Amino acid sequence: MTKVLLVASTTGYQVREFADAAQSLGIELALATDRCHILDNPWGDNAAALRFDDPQPGIEALTERGPFDGIVAVGDRPACVAAEAAERLGLRYHPAEAARAASDKLLTRERFRAGGLLVPEFRRISPPFDEPVRYPSVLKPLHSSASRGVIRANNRQELQQAVHRVAKIADNDMLVEDYIPGREFALEGVVTAGKLQVLALFDKPDPLEGPFFEETIYVTPSRESPEIQQAIRETAQAAVTALGLRDGPVHAEMRVNQDGVWMLEVAPRPIGGLCARVLRFLPGGISLEELLLRHAIGEDVSAAKLMPEAHGVMMIPIPRRGIYRGVVGLEEARRVPGIEDAVITAKVGQELVPLPEGSSYLGFLFSRRESADNVEKTLRMAYGCLEFELSHVFPTVKP
Repeated sequence: MTKVLLVASTTGYQVREFADAAQSLGIELALATDRCHILDNPWGDNAAALRFDDPQPGIEALTERGPFDGIVAVGDRPACVAAEAAERLGLRYHPAEAARAASDKLLTRERFRAGGLLVPEFRRISPPFDEPVRYPSVLKPLHSSASRGVIRANNRQELQQAVHRVAKIADNDMLVEDYIPGREFALEGVVTAGKLQVLALFDKPDPLEGPFFEETIYVTPSRESPEIQQAIRETAQAAVTALGLRDGPVHAEMRVNQDGVWMLEVAPRPIGGLCARVLRFLPGGISLEELLLRHAIGEDVSAAKLMPEAHGVMMIPIPRRGIYRGVVGLEEARRVPGIEDAVITAKVGQELVPLPEGSSYLGFLFSRRESADNVEKTLRMAYGCLEFELSHVFPTVKP
């Protein structure tokens, strides 16, 4: 039986999506996760223990579980570890050095600049920091995703507050760079021998202007002009080349203004959370996970095309910090015409933390309709049906 190694930080819903896809394809999926290497199979999933902060011993142990026919990863750190494992196991994937560069915001900026892409002024800083910068500026941790720790500062006072706040989120150096105005997009793709195949280009219709940058709605196909879409594709390919990414999935973010296309990042992994659930491809309406598994084992997926309807997902934002108690209107939201599903991933009793400190969402809304405009309207209508109950978090009083 064909066997694929999946590297992941948890056994959450994104892992289950890959497991379901593997089962439908008749592929044996072996799981490697960052967990205790002493306890034997603590979660009952037969996953291999792979310490992400020191992966080499675990990677060596993986050779006993092989041979593998392919490798995939879920998440930023797992993608870097998967790249190292691929080199040791002789599997086709992104080079480890390229994956590390793509996961480091400073290295990414340097690679983009060297590759001739549009790049804002940037520099690495360490707290405390009190030197002149241009405003507005954006401060971000060197290693983070989902806009965690990304803060816009419009003046010196706001920058000082942002430096203090980011220092609590990420205990390392930071990147400060000029704010890039413009419309923001996301691109889902797969790279084969260095060539980017664009699977979906998403509009982000809600403005992302700060001070924090929480994503909400993704809609595809894009409503931008063919010329702008082509410019995005060409710039994304240039970014893939600049980073040295070679074989595997990529999720890219970019902004477009009068100066052109500005790449924000190209992550060597698929889109996170449940967002991929909205994507279905021809032939046969296959999922993104199935497409990526096919690619991982060497199948030609170049004929895959998005199904003809418009697709959309809304990542339900966390309005404030609190303990999640429940939601009203979920069934009403599901009955909105054009809504495929409404999934609440928050658990009752869970403490929810919004950006910039947080990195999760309350849940997801999915829509598929005849046009991107109607998808966006449908998602907003369904979201308007929901009312979330969050109780306050009280500070712990020490005796």
